[in-house]
Amino acid sequence: MVFDFLKGEFIDVISFLDDTRDTMVWRFERRGQAIKYGAKLTVREGQAAVFVHEGQIADVFGPGLYMLETNNMPIMTTLQHWDHGFSSPFKSEVYFINTTRFNDQKWGTKNPIMTRDPEFGPVRLRAFGTYSLRVSDPALFLREIVGTDGEFTADEISNQIRNVIVQEFSQTIAKSGIPVLDMAANTRDLGQIVTTAINPTVAEYGLTLPEFYIENISLPEEVEKVLDKRTSVGIAGDLNKYMQFNAAEGIANPASGAGAMMGAGMAAGMGAAMAQTVGPWGAPAAPAQGVSPPPPPPPPAAPLWHLAENGATKGPFDEATLAGMASAGQLSRASMVWTAGQDGWKPAGETALARLFDQVPPPPPPGA
Repeated sequence: MVFDFLKGEFIDVISFLDDTRDTMVWRFERRGQAIKYGAKLTVREGQAAVFVHEGQIADVFGPGLYMLETNNMPIMTTLQHWDHGFSSPFKSEVYFINTTRFNDQKWGTKNPIMTRDPEFGPVRLRAFGTYSLRVSDPALFLREIVGTDGEFTADEISNQIRNVIVQEFSQTIAKSGIPVLDMAANTRDLGQIVTTAINPTVAEYGLTLPEFYIENISLPEEVEKVLDKRTSVGIAGDLNKYMQFNAAEGIANPASGAGAMMGAGMAAGMGAAMAQTVGPWGAPAAPAQGVSPPPPPPPPAAPLWHLAENGATKGPFDEATLAGMASAGQLSRASMVWTAGQDGWKPAGETALARLFDQVPPPPPPGA
């Protein structure tokens, strides 16, 4: 009776129900770590159980229900020797490893990344995004990262993973050669390259990154302001046409009531303006005495082009330079080119540069 009472004091059911979202490892606690021979071990889907005996990893169990006996614990049997007829308790530590995905882990660059852009020159970039994390090798993860920690959360490894991500991301961006203005269209490809570079390193921790996302790549605030001004100048180049179009719409479709009065007023204003700018038979009228005519709008800036050859970019070049290169055979219709506002790299023959090749004479006939 006393022996049966003592046997009842030892653990005969070992399991772990996790009601948190960030626990990666949990150690099954029991005074003296005494586990009864023949006890039941329940490992649920998304878990693994690692037995540590006398400081040494002994067995790893996947999902299932196990009776802790010699037939399914060969390593533990060898270590324990079972010199008490397989009826005495054994003392081991049991760690439950969460093997599900830990989603929505954040990463970001603490400091800007220096890179060289083909159009803007040296620039500083910042980036951030998310990734998912999963334990792929429970024994290796316990040995390399967790150690004897009784409860290990995702936050305890996230800083190390973030450092690995930022290092590989910096190298990938520096080597990509993708213009800053085109990076938003290439975040998926960049993410795949970074994931491929990161996985060998995190695999040494017993981990893997099933998903990796780049949510944003941004320039410094002062550089973004300059780009906004540049965009505003481009829009202002067509401002006169935009105003003329709105005025013409007001004349052609005046609304009733107050809208009609506004349309009539706009028509009168347009008539007065036309009277000042156009004389009889369409000839320009002389400006009113003492009133200087408004200066003409500045011509739009000529586009600058970049060339891609052998994985490197050249430029920027204006059209006059490219015309000379086309005449010299240094630029063909198949040459890949890019200019601001264009959606990625395209063959020169499919862009506005196609007209340059119409001016290039064909090769002379044989014998000429």
